[in-house]
Amino acid sequence: MTPERKIPERRSRKARRTRDTLAQAAFELVLDRGLRNVTVEEIAEAADVDRRTFSRYFPSKEAAALDSLRGDGDRINAALRARPAQEPPLLAYRRAVLDWLADPGAEPWHRRPRIFDLLVVAEEEPTLYAVFHHIRVDAQEDSVAIVADRLGVDPRQDIRPAVTVAAGAGALLAAQAAWVRGGSPDALPARVAEAFDALSADLLGEPRPAPEQHRPTPEQHRGAPEQRRGITHTTRTTRTTSTAEEAEGTEATS
Repeated sequence: MTPERKIPERRSRKARRTRDTLAQAAFELVLDRGLRNVTVEEIAEAADVDRRTFSRYFPSKEAAALDSLRGDGDRINAALRARPAQEPPLLAYRRAVLDWLADPGAEPWHRRPRIFDLLVVAEEEPTLYAVFHHIRVDAQEDSVAIVADRLGVDPRQDIRPAVTVAAGAGALLAAQAAWVRGGSPDALPARVAEAFDALSADLLGEPRPAPEQHRPTPEQHRGAPEQRRGITHTTRTTRTTSTAEEAEGTEATS
């Protein structure tokens, strides 16, 4: 390797370290003190750089705090590319997500320290959640291209890749939200499986009948009008009696 090639590579590694240091500082400060109690200057100081350096890598403190999640979309997409070509697209997406969750080396969310806490904060802070949404959208655009390649179609002309990814990513988002709100950090894989099961079975299959205890019996159906008629009859009788009594009282007074 020539000295000319070593210099750009060394700069690239240094830039990567600086970015990772800033992201880690933002991650820890936001979780320790809360998003609104942390400034960009404090993140830069914790990473031992100046404000200008921070701005070269991130547009906001929210983007820095969530930077560790950006690679997860890449890991899911790598798993999607590796799925067998004969798998239906939505099934391939589901299994790619489950492959990511089962791979310790990929550091899925439920195995990475404090990611659960970060996503809890993201649910509560609109600006943080907006940045998280953009990270997901970027990953989904790559997923659409991968699915289109699997189907051999142009995603600008064929809507199936976008529909597939929207459905799969929606199931993952629903599972993530249920996971965060459920308060059990180890439950993410089960929540993801549950969300995809609902997508493929409940929503695409026949609607389930209502539970038996909530369905009125034939006797209840027949009894309801009779009960209503009985109530009406009683009310009318009472009113008739009251009217007669009032008339008698008037005559006696006269």
